[in-house]
Formats: sequence, structure tokens, C-alpha cells
Amino acid sequence: MGYIQNFCLIIIVAICLSSCAKSPLGRNQLKLYSSSQLAGMGEQAFAIMKSEQKVSSQPVSNQYVKCIADAITQHVPKSVYAGVWELVVFDSPQINAFALPGGKMGVYTGLIELTENQHELAAVIGHEVGHVIAEHGNERMSSSALIGMGMEVTNQLLKANEIASSNMIMAGLGLGVQVGVQLPFGRTHESEADLIGLDLMAKAGFDPQQSINLWQNMSKASGDKRQPELLSTHPHPETRIKNLADNMLKTMDKYHLAKNKPNCKI
Repeated sequence: MGYIQNFCLIIIVAICLSSCAKSPLGRNQLKLYSSSQLAGMGEQAFAIMKSEQKVSSQPVSNQYVKCIADAITQHVPKSVYAGVWELVVFDSPQINAFALPGGKMGVYTGLIELTENQHELAAVIGHEVGHVIAEHGNERMSSSALIGMGMEVTNQLLKANEIASSNMIMAGLGLGVQVGVQLPFGRTHESEADLIGLDLMAKAGFDPQQSINLWQNMSKASGDKRQPELLSTHPHPETRIKNLADNMLKTMDKYHLAKNKPNCKI
């Protein structure tokens, strides 16, 4: 009974915390970790990636990505990260990029090859930095922690009452939690990061309209081989394009007001 009481107390505290935290777009957030904890985790993860993956030694492409990343990160709130971002280009055909708490960023050469210009790459980098600004990593870890605790309580209750096939029930709960909570939560993060990234690239002087071209190219690169949106952490390219287009008008105003228009060349 003590275990269950402790869990209930944790849930109550979590609800109180989530009622106070808001994302940059005004959505309620659950965040159980401090910014310093997240930054430490980001630094550790980045160190591991640098030690395990091949780092590009091509100065031209590295400078090209740095030019874009520097322009984007200038518009990151100092409350999120006030230092100089560390950027690494990884020599891999992966079409991917990431940003981590603590001012760490990685871009893969496969993404550089896919994107047609600085604006498209800026859209991806802005999106990844958007995850950091909105502290999506904190939310994801906090949610996973509570889900793990809740499932353990359920498991203990099943065992205590000697309910048959408890493993099967737990497996069912895991699937239900995944489809009903964790995956849609991921899509919310992706859509939110898209809009934050759109805002960042516009303020940095990159053409926001190119973000739509990016996702059209992404769709072609995937060969349209993807899961139904319900079972995917990422929205369909068509969904992202509509979301971006719906917010393009006000974002273009920021782009036209941008003092600097970068000219990053590879």
C-alpha cells in the first residue's frame, strides 16, 4: 500500500508541475527535470556520439553548415542556452540532424546532400533547435518516467491479486500506452518544433517558404513508404506542409523584417 501511496503522491506533484509549465506555443507541459540536468545529459550523449560515429573532415561542408547554424542559434533565447553552440557534421548517409540541451548539434552529410539550398537545411536545423527551446526532451523523459511507474504499480496489483496472464495484460497496456500516449505526444512535439523552427529561420533571414520544398523532397526520398500516421511519431509530410502553409503569412513578415540575409554556400 505504501508503494501505491507514494506513486499517487508523485502523480499529484507531477500534475501540479505540469499546470505551471507552458511550451513556447502555450501548451501545458510536464517537466520533472531541471535545465542543468538536461544539459548534462545532452553533453554526455553528444560525447558518446562523437566517439562512436565518424566525424566529417570536409572543411567546405562543415563551414557551410556552421554558417547556417550560427545564424539560427543567434535567435535562441539566452534562457535556453547562452553559450556558443558546438556543431559536429557526421560523415554518414543518414538524412538526419539533431540538437541537444546544453548547446550541442549534429548534422549528417546525407541531409546536406538531400537539401537543395541553405534555406532547406535551415528549416531542419531550426526544427531541431525548436525541440530544445520547447524542452521536448524533458517532457518525453518525464512522461516515460511516470508511465513506467504507473505500469509497475499495475503489475504489482495484478501479482498481489494473483490475476492470471498478468504478463499478457501488461503487454496490452504497453501497446495501449504507446499508441494512445507516447506516439501522439511525439507528433505534437514534431508539429510544435516545425512552427518554432519556421519562426527561427525567418528571424535568421532564411526563406520560410523553402520549408515546404524540404518536406516535399523528404516525401520523395522516403518513396512514400511510411506507416499510417496513427502509428508514427512523425506527422506525414502532407500534414507538416499544411501546418507550415497555414502559418506562412505571419512568418513571411518576420522574414522580410530580418536585418541579415545569410549567404551560406557549399
